[in-house]
Amino acid sequence: MTLDPIHQFNINNIFTIGHIGRHTVAFTNSSVYMLITVAVICLLAVRGMKGRQLVPGRFQSAAELSYVFVATMIRSTAGEDGMKFFALVYCIFMFILVANLISIIPYTFTVTSHIIVTASFALLVFFTVLIYGLYKNGLKFFRIFVPSGVPMYILPLVVAIEIISFLSRPLSHSVRLFANMLAGHITLKVFAGFVAMLGTSLGTIGWIGGMVPLALTVALTALELLVAFLQAYVFAILTCIYLNDALHAGH
Repeated sequence: MTLDPIHQFNINNIFTIGHIGRHTVAFTNSSVYMLITVAVICLLAVRGMKGRQLVPGRFQSAAELSYVFVATMIRSTAGEDGMKFFALVYCIFMFILVANLISIIPYTFTVTSHIIVTASFALLVFFTVLIYGLYKNGLKFFRIFVPSGVPMYILPLVVAIEIISFLSRPLSHSVRLFANMLAGHITLKVFAGFVAMLGTSLGTIGWIGGMVPLALTVALTALELLVAFLQAYVFAILTCIYLNDALHAGH
């Protein structure tokens, strides 16, 4: 079980909340780490805003940097009108980032390695774009399926491709984050397992031979730190791009 790279993704029930039909509603280890993630974000926000100073401290600097980073990302992709969705993009970005960073700590749980979590965020973005786009633009929202300057003889094919691309957004949006976190943590577990397996089976020689997979594990951990940020950024920037379609349909 220790060397099983898949075991780290198991969802375990901590206590049962109730039942809906034949389905059990339980508080799980995934729920625990979601609450921890939210608590860390709230701590950063509260400590960052408490006793604001001209020369910011660590918490205030982190809070201000996260605000400026997300605000700049929204303005550069969706324009100033996109700032009305700042709270949505900020919460998504910070939740994914903090959850990814927590999951790098040994013996923790990777919330974003489960497709149900990433798909929930992706569907939230998809329906936000669809509903707000129709609310703001009416039927003109469907202009996003008709690119300008396309010759009439291939327009039906292009429109069909655009519709399929739009409907597949939740799938690609969610699978990208889920697959990267899943693959990265499995790779880390495999290389870390090699170190333990060589050491326990071959003794001193094994521990010496395990220095290579140990070095790779350290390097992969550093890479996972980068991936943790990049995946949060990619998810957020795609959210901004999709929101731009709702804000400026047909442009």
